[in-house]
Amino acid sequence: MITSERIHDAAAELHASAVEIRRHLHRNPELSFEESETARFISGELETAGISHETGVGGHGIVATIEGTGRRRTVALRADMDALAIQEMSEVEYRSQTAGVMHACGHDGHAASLLTAGKILQGLGPELPGNVKLIIQPAEERAPGGASAMIADGVLENPAVDSVIGQHVNPELPVGTVGFRPGLFMGSVDDVYITVHGQGGHAAKPHQGVDPVAIASTLVVALQQVVSRNSDPIAPSVLSFGYINGAGTANIIPNTVELAGTFRTFDPKWRDDAVARIEHTARELVHSLGGRAEIRMARGYPSLSNDPALTERARLRAIQYVGKDNVVELPPALWGEDFAYFANARPSCFCNLGVRNEARGITHPVHSPQFNLDEDALVIGAGLLAWIALGELESP
Repeated sequence: MITSERIHDAAAELHASAVEIRRHLHRNPELSFEESETARFISGELETAGISHETGVGGHGIVATIEGTGRRRTVALRADMDALAIQEMSEVEYRSQTAGVMHACGHDGHAASLLTAGKILQGLGPELPGNVKLIIQPAEERAPGGASAMIADGVLENPAVDSVIGQHVNPELPVGTVGFRPGLFMGSVDDVYITVHGQGGHAAKPHQGVDPVAIASTLVVALQQVVSRNSDPIAPSVLSFGYINGAGTANIIPNTVELAGTFRTFDPKWRDDAVARIEHTARELVHSLGGRAEIRMARGYPSLSNDPALTERARLRAIQYVGKDNVVELPPALWGEDFAYFANARPSCFCNLGVRNEARGITHPVHSPQFNLDEDALVIGAGLLAWIALGELESP
């Protein structure tokens, strides 16, 4: 009989190895679509563990299959492996050795946990009551992402996958805790790029030109009404601009101003409507003020919805594994995540793993240059993935 205590013990035995894997990946980060050395390292770990796998799936993606017995259901466990274009500012001895690139979103921890879970399940041998696929995907951080490419390459077939489990570190949750949310969990993502064309000149004589800075400023404010005046107030959505660049000076009005922002929502119908309204409002408002708008909408990931029945089963398994007090319900969030493609294709559950440790100063958010995670979380994450997978293989 496979008990939670047995999985706990197996995870504990592999903890040092998981930390070593995570630190190697952290020292050697690679950006989305560039993860060739990361994939080679992960492939080597799988080969050493005797786990059959295929490389080059959907780019640099890897899929491994651990064959079991019994009714031969197939559960997939998914992790990502790409890093971000951020200069690391922490002083840990395993900090990034690549200038301007770091694992600021915990994908190194995701990959280490998944590999360790795979080793735990591989070690069960003929006791494993079905098949487990390990999906290690590239390019989660940049659309169109690696998930859709791996699905197009058949990662959910041969054998056909019945359900998919994913896990993401959460620095807002204390280490030792895990979080779940049934139904809608994360928002869709569409990025907005607008160039406002005007006619520059001396700042003391704005009447002799068309000021794209003034137009862009008006546009940013006006576009907020796309959300505040057109969407259902109880349906979350947000439009934020994080970049504006005119490249003028205090006394020079530039010819153009560039804007970049992001639109997030849960509702796919409102998503399409809002994108059309953003484009129309930008074009017409800029034209009415004497300028010309060049607009590009970069379609991103769909909203992520967890299968309620699967998520409830996973939550109950988590209670068995870490205790009721350490399992929390997560609020919905307008983060984006290309695990959504797996959730659209198969019943799926995307959960969070607590990695915060205030006593050790591990409190920085993801995408921060000081981001880190409590590596004690790796043993919890690996064991929990294995335990949930076993539960799915055994479920009716």
